[in-house]
Amino acid sequence: MKEISCKLLVIGAGPGGYVCAIRAGQLGIDTVIVEAGKPGGTCLNVGCIPSKAMIHAAEEFEKVAHMAGGSGPLGISVAAPVLDLGKTVAWKDGIVSRLTGGVAGLLKKAKVKTVYGWATFRDGKTVAVETETGTQIIRAETVVIATGSATVELPFLPFGGPVISSTEALALGEVPKKLAVVGGGYIGLELGMAFAKMGAAVTVVEALPRVLAQYDAELTRPMVKRLAQLGVEVMLGAKAKGVKGDALLVETADGKSTKIAADKILVTVGRKPVTEGWGLDQIDLDMAGKFIKIDDQCRSSMRGIYAIGDVTGEPMLAHRAMAQGEMVAEIVAGHKRSWDKRSIPAVCFTDPELVTAGLTPEEAKASGEIKIGQFPFAANSRAMTKLGEDGFVRVVARADNHLVLGIQAVGQGVSELAAAFGLALEMGARLEDIAGTIHAHPTQGEGFQEAALKALGHALHI
Repeated sequence: MKEISCKLLVIGAGPGGYVCAIRAGQLGIDTVIVEAGKPGGTCLNVGCIPSKAMIHAAEEFEKVAHMAGGSGPLGISVAAPVLDLGKTVAWKDGIVSRLTGGVAGLLKKAKVKTVYGWATFRDGKTVAVETETGTQIIRAETVVIATGSATVELPFLPFGGPVISSTEALALGEVPKKLAVVGGGYIGLELGMAFAKMGAAVTVVEALPRVLAQYDAELTRPMVKRLAQLGVEVMLGAKAKGVKGDALLVETADGKSTKIAADKILVTVGRKPVTEGWGLDQIDLDMAGKFIKIDDQCRSSMRGIYAIGDVTGEPMLAHRAMAQGEMVAEIVAGHKRSWDKRSIPAVCFTDPELVTAGLTPEEAKASGEIKIGQFPFAANSRAMTKLGEDGFVRVVARADNHLVLGIQAVGQGVSELAAAFGLALEMGARLEDIAGTIHAHPTQGEGFQEAALKALGHALHI
């Protein structure tokens, strides 16, 4: 049994863990990172990155399919396209492999030692890692838990056979003729829309009264309209009950039972923190529900143990984990840091895309009187030239001093506006700051400026 000692041990090399380790290495801290799979975690290997690759491929295929027969407005006519999903998946895998290799290289460059295997706590300073070459004992002054999250499995729809998670959906050899999606959250809708564009007949089963329930109804309306255009059937207030042969059993909103024929059943009902299997019982940390309880420096209840990312709660987003990881590395190095983020933007890569940053109008109203400015992409020249007129940008501000509290957008390619939205909130922008910033023309970003102008009462282009 081999033993090593280090100043900092990071458990999990997902976005939070690897960023924490790289930053610690840059700061001269003797760092070891342990990873059971490949660097990059869920996000890079079977989540954000591969799903965006598949979504892009689906968009390109649908564009060309739309041009077949020359019915599109652009005057482009082509023969009917053919999709080789195996080739698409191989292209996606190539991107993933380049990025995981890149992360491994960055860790090496920062002089971080990577140990591959499953880590289990022996006590608050010691872990045992089961590696290919045997058990490795690692003793550390400080430990960061970055074990991430895993797909939630429904007991009556266990994974296997036709029932798949997003991981298997991103590695299918062919497009299913009929796909049932259980769960109308962002993962289900992103993948459901992508497969619909690739030619699958898609049915979404959602227990709540509407899909993407975490976003307000006005923001999701253009996406719901697009679901109908793509032929995606959405069953609301419906509960999946099990699988029988090649069909999903569903209880509809009116209490009746029905069957949905499906080659594949994609279950996307959320994610849960990975708190089991690595010895949480050996260290007895305080919990916040099913998550590890942390303070504004990501410290757990046990001295010398930090926790970051999905294992610490919502929002379960890679960029939150990365920001926490960087902060913790700097705290361990003796810097004064604490978590005071005004905004963690969230993006839903449906068609059209949705972005939210800061407070929604409803949340903002709770703290006082507000002003709202909304500008439609139908009045934006760049959106017109991209055939992307559906959607809008909306700015929410305090009525008294015009401090911007929240920004939302829905539209083609609006994910890239998340950077501007986050920056405006983080820097404490007022409506006048956004309105007075010269935005390049013609861009969709002009919708941001126009929304601020609208809130001030003098939008120029509507």
